[in-house]
Amino acid sequence: MVQILERVQAHYESREMPFATVYEWHPANVALECDCGEKVTLSATSTTTTCSQCGADLVTFVYEIREREGRLPGKLTHPWFYDARERAQQHKHDEAAYLEGSP
Repeated sequence: MVQILERVQAHYESREMPFATVYEWHPANVALECDCGEKVTLSATSTTTTCSQCGADLVTFVYEIREREGRLPGKLTHPWFYDARERAQQHKHDEAAYLEGSP
């Protein structure tokens, strides 16, 4: 039996820079603890599919992560599209709030 210690969903982290926004990808991963006490962290690209101490099969966790990453919503896989739309909407809102010629 394997216990899940932590599950992290794939995501981008964005950082605002002076002339751009930088997006850094963080793949999904899951931290597990085997009955034998061995702790292992797996991701969609993990080549380890068994516990190194007792040989427990962990391949289902790797497949599950791959499956989940394949079904991520667009806002998670391409956040720059949504950020650009939100900025454009905010720009229109700001222009409407400050009419031309007003201080």
